[in-house]
Amino acid sequence: MITHGKNIKIFTGNSHPELAKDIASIVGVKVGDSRVGTFSDGEISVDINETVRGADVFVVQSTSSPVNNNLMELLIMIDAFKRASAGRITAVIPYYGYARQDRKAKSRDPITAKLVADLLTTAGADRVLTMDLHASQIQGYFNIPVDNLMGAPILSKYFIDKGFAEKDDVVVVSPDLGSVTRARKFADKLHAPIAIIDKRRPRANVSEIMNIIGDIKDKTCILIDDMIDTAGTISNAANALRDLGAKEVYACCTHGVLSGPAIERINDSAIKELVMLNTVKNDQAEGINKFKSISVAPIFGEAIKRIYDDVSISKLFEG
Repeated sequence: MITHGKNIKIFTGNSHPELAKDIASIVGVKVGDSRVGTFSDGEISVDINETVRGADVFVVQSTSSPVNNNLMELLIMIDAFKRASAGRITAVIPYYGYARQDRKAKSRDPITAKLVADLLTTAGADRVLTMDLHASQIQGYFNIPVDNLMGAPILSKYFIDKGFAEKDDVVVVSPDLGSVTRARKFADKLHAPIAIIDKRRPRANVSEIMNIIGDIKDKTCILIDDMIDTAGTISNAANALRDLGAKEVYACCTHGVLSGPAIERINDSAIKELVMLNTVKNDQAEGINKFKSISVAPIFGEAIKRIYDDVSISKLFEG
């Protein structure tokens, strides 16, 4: 049975301490006193330097690169809080790593997203707070409550504030068939039509544009996806839109993973501006004019306050 903690405490690992500090500031507390380091052989060391007995503990940690280190930090911290008699432990995971391995795509594939869910539960997490899981069914991999916040309302507000709403020459574009629902909800916020890019992926991290469904000629196009990793899909999509007559191409995503050649690809692509949320720490994109980062601290801070107060957070799913 999940208990309610007496007082609220927010801790962080090493994946994104700046975001944890911003969230704690919004909640009205300081980040808890802890240290996460390594022993000389590389094993992770966790020191909790204040009492958490009976507390409602929130551990903020994105499982982004280095994925395995950050995941182990989170698991060990959760175990430490459980053994220190925390009243309730919530894993706050703005970016849930391994989410793309959510099914068996071919024989003998692992379902690593389920494995990570089992690890978090076994470590002692009582609930999970995350954003834009790559596949919504991952919520069903857990036997504990999962709150999956949406990033699209934050992104759509940015474009609405820039004056993109209710304009005849704006079209929202889904970079693949799997993102159509997300694109449609985003387009509804802007009162804009959608277009769909039908692509064939010959192998992992390589995509080939095949066809564009919808009218994009002389339009300002906004590509939307849940994450951008190596940026092959989004860059190819943007270039295809430009080649087929789009006036301008913007792109946005919740998780800017930006690994490998992503920065170079986006800089060399037809994308005029890439807007992403700061669920993942991206120092390499800072200072580059083409990249715009928006903080998710306000929505996570509000969600944490509502969870602590036992208040519904369903309104936050729509922004």
